Amino acid sequence: MRRASLSRQTAETEITVTVDLDGTGRYDNATGVGFFDHMLDQLARHALIDLTIKAKGDLHIDDHHTVEDTGITLGKALAEALGDKKGIRRYGSCLLPMDDALVRAALDLSGRPFLVWNLDLPTQKIGTFDTELVREFFQALSTHGGITLHVEALAGINSHHIAEAAFKAVARALREALEPDPRRADAVPSTKGSL
Repeated sequence: MRRASLSRQTAETEITVTVDLDGTGRYDNATGVGFFDHMLDQLARHALIDLTIKAKGDLHIDDHHTVEDTGITLGKALAEALGDKKGIRRYGSCLLPMDDALVRAALDLSGRPFLVWNLDLPTQKIGTFDTELVREFFQALSTHGGITLHVEALAGINSHHIAEAAFKAVARALREALEPDPRRADAVPSTKGSL
């Protein structure tokens, strides 16, 4: 079963993540950061993974530790749920429009983390949320999930739309990469024999 449940506790945060890669897009996310919860809901719904995230963090300081540590824990949970990666498609990409925003995401579940980020958000805040934390989340997810991830904004003037398009584009690319490959269900998608 492609499921995992992980907890991470530090002096700054307590995070619990449960993920089912063969879900239907159900979600129950509560990090204490409203806009971030909305983005995590989008990630689950559009990747068609079931996702439950509960986080308690030092929000009296700011949202940084909660967002980054959620990315770390989710990345590790995804990697654990994938196991040996036998039978997956491995690669995924998406070109996603959302009103004024157009975002391209491409990823490889290679086990080799790397983030290429070409996405500028025109404002420093979306409500009370620091927009620089969008990149911080995806950096943590990529690093701890072993994901090569490229994200690029091709158009956009509204920070909310650009950020949401990024989460949805990554979700759709992740959905594609996680899907079973019916032509090679018994093989790891690499000439090396392992990922």
